[in-house]
Amino acid sequence: MSKSLNLKENSFSAQFGERALMHARFNFYPRCSKPDLVLGVKPHTDRSGITILLQDKQVEGLQILVDEKWVRVPLIPDALVVNLGDQMQIMSNGIFRSPMHRVVTNSESLRLSAALFHEPEPEKEIGPVDSLMDEYRPRLYRNVKNYGVINYECYQKGLVAIETVKL
Repeated sequence: MSKSLNLKENSFSAQFGERALMHARFNFYPRCSKPDLVLGVKPHTDRSGITILLQDKQVEGLQILVDEKWVRVPLIPDALVVNLGDQMQIMSNGIFRSPMHRVVTNSESLRLSAALFHEPEPEKEIGPVDSLMDEYRPRLYRNVKNYGVINYECYQKGLVAIETVKL
């Protein structure tokens, strides 16, 4: 990703710190008798730098918001879905985006998925890479620490965390 922006190779990874975090989450979505009324996970962006998802092989459920419309993410057996999170959006000064997504339920089948979330050390301050800001592309985000806490608090209030750290 750094190379694609003509940056030093560790421009992003250096911000993760020596003890970057990796969380795993295993998701179980049981059959739902009213899938038109119940979401598996409400709309959100990921707090991580990078999320890696292994979807269910047979049951769709992940959707992303594109041009104000929900679009299904197709199933590709044994493929990994790589999703950039809010912290990567901050570090890239908005060049790389953290997509809004949700999980829908299914009335006929249960759904399983596994996700890995890679994120900077909580106490490590992150911010836009200096060389991605200039007179034509101003700084979009303030530097932050403990973005996980910011994200959690915003999620509980129905706010989009990345919007709260914009300048």
